[in-house]
Amino acid sequence: MDDLQHGTRNKRGDWAPKRALQISPLFTFPPNPIKILKWLPGYLLPWNVLFMVSAVVFWHYLMPDLATMQHLAWGWVLRILALNMAAIFVFYGVFELRLFIQRRQGTHFKYNAKFPDDTKSDVFLFKKQSLDSLVWCFAFGVPVWTAYQVGVFWVFANGYVPWVSFSDNLWYLLALGFVLPIWHELHFFCVHRLIHTPFLYKWVHSVHHNSVNPSPFSSLAMHPVEHILYFSSVLLHLIIPSNPILALYQMHFAGFGAMVGHIGFDKVEVGQGGFDTHAYSHYLHHKHFEVNYGDGLMPLDKLFGTWHDGTAQAEAQMEARFKRRVARMNRT
Repeated sequence: MDDLQHGTRNKRGDWAPKRALQISPLFTFPPNPIKILKWLPGYLLPWNVLFMVSAVVFWHYLMPDLATMQHLAWGWVLRILALNMAAIFVFYGVFELRLFIQRRQGTHFKYNAKFPDDTKSDVFLFKKQSLDSLVWCFAFGVPVWTAYQVGVFWVFANGYVPWVSFSDNLWYLLALGFVLPIWHELHFFCVHRLIHTPFLYKWVHSVHHNSVNPSPFSSLAMHPVEHILYFSSVLLHLIIPSNPILALYQMHFAGFGAMVGHIGFDKVEVGQGGFDTHAYSHYLHHKHFEVNYGDGLMPLDKLFGTWHDGTAQAEAQMEARFKRRVARMNRT
């Protein structure tokens, strides 16, 4: 594929899409059904459907049964931990291997023309981003993710919260499944703004932002405090009527889905075609730090003046905002 048919490349070799990022039409008023219908396939595919399918497969074929999870025991807890470790290693690893180790796609559709491990840095363990990311991901990220899973399923298994079945409440649960990514966006935006406050950024979120040029394993390269905040989105399922499969979908959306914004490429080439990653919004956040706290599913960044759609106009607005802030700081 010729990536220059879809975007431009600057003098450094960095690629950017020609089309400006768009806020989803879900929250426009008055509603525009035609726009929503055109937007819907990109909302569902490829990621949301993939994570829902993975949740169903895991629940029916790989997870311990509810009777087993009624009692906390190391056997089934370690089983879930091992399952998550293997699943993350394979899912992230497929993209890391193809795009960053084998470099099968070169820099086609790659936002940052450089590859992270080509440059050593003292901010990373072993001076390599990939090794640093593996440590944070598997030493802290996956265990925290697993701890949430264990706690939530133990609560469901013991009937401490009411949960509803698909056989009796199909349409309600389908509707809930449809809006869970929207809940994730709202939760992520709030947590993200919180950890960008000076104290939490310095001691917590800066770990993640060391990966200015992210790759798949950068996704869960976070401080444990950030992991705890990030994965807490699943606690919604202990408050509202839900189902364990949807709770697992929520956790897969957070765990596997963290990779989406860190894949580093706008499109993954497959044969003569490929698929869109929807990664550009979060890449711009890693590049500029104080834009796109969400991904545009909700108009929150636009509301708070931090939306960057990838255009030169948005760049100018961001620079003007930074200059105004510096001027205010100099006056105090």
